[in-house]
Parts: sequence; C-alpha cells; structure tokens
Amino acid sequence: MESESESGAAADTPPLETLSFHGDEEIIEVVELDPGPPDPADDLAQEMEDVDFEEEEEEEEGNEEGWVLEPQEGVVGSMEGPDDSEVTFALHSASVFCVSLDPKTNTLAVTGGEDDKAFVWRLSDGELLFECAGHKDSVTCAGFSHDSTLVATGDMSGLLKVWQVDTKEEVWSFEAGDLEWMEWHPRAPVLLAGTADGNTWMWKVPNGDCKTFQGPSCPATCGRVLPDGKRAVVGYEDGTIRIWDLKQGSSIHVLKGTEGHQGPLTCVATNQDGSLILTGSVDCQAKLVSATTGKVVGVFRPETVASQPNVGEGEESESNSVESLGFCSVMPLAAVGYLDGTLAIYDLSTQTLRHRCQHQSGIVQLLWEAGTAVVYTCSLDGIVRLWDARTGRLLTDYRGHTAEILDFALSKDASLVVTTSGDHKAKVFCVQRPDR
Repeated sequence: MESESESGAAADTPPLETLSFHGDEEIIEVVELDPGPPDPADDLAQEMEDVDFEEEEEEEEGNEEGWVLEPQEGVVGSMEGPDDSEVTFALHSASVFCVSLDPKTNTLAVTGGEDDKAFVWRLSDGELLFECAGHKDSVTCAGFSHDSTLVATGDMSGLLKVWQVDTKEEVWSFEAGDLEWMEWHPRAPVLLAGTADGNTWMWKVPNGDCKTFQGPSCPATCGRVLPDGKRAVVGYEDGTIRIWDLKQGSSIHVLKGTEGHQGPLTCVATNQDGSLILTGSVDCQAKLVSATTGKVVGVFRPETVASQPNVGEGEESESNSVESLGFCSVMPLAAVGYLDGTLAIYDLSTQTLRHRCQHQSGIVQLLWEAGTAVVYTCSLDGIVRLWDARTGRLLTDYRGHTAEILDFALSKDASLVVTTSGDHKAKVFCVQRPDR
C-alpha cells in the first residue's frame, strides 16, 4: 500500500481521561459508544402541513445499455494501471461531477457531468434506465428523494429538474440562480438548494410550493438538512454560518466574525442525532458547533496538520483547504479531509488529533461507513481508500480510474462504492474486507 498513517500503533493505552497528547501520539484503544437510536422524528405533516407522503411504484427497467466491463483504451488521463471495478458506466462524454444512489434499494445511480447530461442507471450491470434530458450547462448536483420515487438534477446555471423514476417522466423544473448545492429533505418530497445570490430555496415537489431563506449577499456555498427535518445549516462565501427554521423561514442562529470562518465554507456535516454540526472552509479550519445553542464548541486548527514538504513557503494557506468532513457513528471521532492530501482523525472528547493519514494527492471527499469506524476517501490520484480510524491504518484501496475522482457514494451495507471521474467514467467497486 502506498499510503498509511504516519505513526505506529500505541500499546497498552491508558483510559482516555488520563491521556495527554504530545505531537503525533496516537491512541488505538476502541472507545465503544452506545449512541442509541436517533430520536424519532416528529410527524412532518405537522411541521410542513402541505407535504404529502405518497409511495410510488417500483422503477421500470430500460433496455438501453451504456456500460463496459473492461478498461477502455484512449481515455482521458495518465493514471494507467489495474482496474478493480466490477462495472464501468461510459455514456458520459466529459468529466462526471456527481453521483447519488437511490436510498430505498441502493440498486440505482444517477450521475451528472460536464457534458450537460444526467443519467439514471442500474448498478448491477450499468444498464441505462433513462436520461434526464434538457440541461444546457454542466450537471453538478443529482440525487434521489428519500423514498427513491423522484430524482432531481441541477446544473451550474441554476436549472433544476425532477423526474419520476417509475414513469421516467419529468414532473417539475425551476430556474434559480447559479447553483451551489442541492439536497432532498430526509423524509419528504421537498427539495432544497443554495444559489450564488445567497438564497436558499425550498420547494415541495411536484406542485412547486416555494420558500426562500435569504442569506448575506454572497453565495450559499454548502448546506445540509438536519436529521430532525425541521432545520437546515447553510454556509456562505463570506464565512458565515446560519441555522434555519424550515417551517418559519427564519434563522435561529447566525455565526459570523470570529465565530464563523475566515473564508468561504466548503462543506458541512451533522452527527447522527443532529446535536452537533461540523463546518469546513478554505481557511483550513473545521468548527464544531452545537445545533441547539449555535455556539462553537470546538475548533480543529490547521496547525494540527503537518505542513507538507511539497508546499512552497508562503503558499500553504492558499494551497490547502478543508474539502470534506464527517462524524463517526460509533465512536467520538470526526474525520477531516484536506486538499493537501491529509486525512485527519480527531477525537471529539478531547478535541485533539488522533491520527494523520497521508495521501499522495488531494482528498476530494470522505464518507464514514455506517456502524463502524471505517472511513472511505477518494482523491485526485483516482484511488478510493479505506482507513481504520481506530488505528489510522490503511485497510485497502481500489483503483481503475485514469483521472481524478470527483465524487463517490457508498451503499448502505457498504458493499459497493460508486465513483465518478474526470476520465468521463463512473465505476462500481465491490468492497471486500476480511475484517467483517
């Protein structure tokens, strides 16, 4: 393996509360938590009276094919090597920017790309179900609704479209401002999006009932609906963070100045019960925020990540940023991925660096496997890596792309990883781990 944690495992670890941290010292003792199930959500019909919960029929299968099972010659990029993938979807004619899996069955994927196209296709064999036609700019956002009956696509110009999966018909569209992010509500046919004019939009689909949440006059660069379905956290280009009440349309908390970030936000995540929010920025900091009080309860600073020798003097702040982050569901750990290739595992209880896992190139995205302490990363070198956050060890990696990976998704049972890349391909990898 070409990448692994910089420091070795510690033996005979004392209890967590007695530990002191010196430099890169690591703890590998597993601190098992029992987070318990998240609080059941209130009836969303009471919170958003106009939302229906209609179940649609299962999706139909198309008969058009856009897949190959062998590596193709002449693809864009120079990272030639083995192909560990099981299926390659090859209908895109330019970089593939985004991928999402249907949450109900995890059998379908939607991908969007620089070719102004989006496709819904089957993971098992790459068979095309239908094309989400009509975009005239790069499709940068795509995702299925909570019940997998609807799929939404959004392009850079702000054109959003929603399709009914079983009929393959477009049921809704809207032209907003230049699109920054898009996300479905976790339990209702409600779509949210952030635009370059600072607005966050929320629509009931397909009837189009709309609310807007006006932020500062700068792009709403990232956002996430909290698990309770009643609030959303949005980050902005000016470094501010707002927590919105989705029913009232008002901001509950605003973090700005020293409480916010000193640069545009790049990513935001919440823990399993929605009590904590983690935000990342080009200022290289990740901030831990209480969703209840809106107060910053921890800051993971860039000086806890070692400077890289290939970064020139005076260039570090410009060449590094937080690109992705997330919470572990079974241990008090958070992972932060940096553009300089560092995966930092932080201990939330002590707010200290626990492990540093180095990649040869920048991290694009990370995802935690549900119910375990395994974190997945994809990076600009075209490789997917699996890391044991308890030890900082590299478990395995998957290769096959000939250019950078731009997005990836993980199936609920962690048996499949689906990636998209600058090589114009999407790939499906079967995850095989001897430790489970």
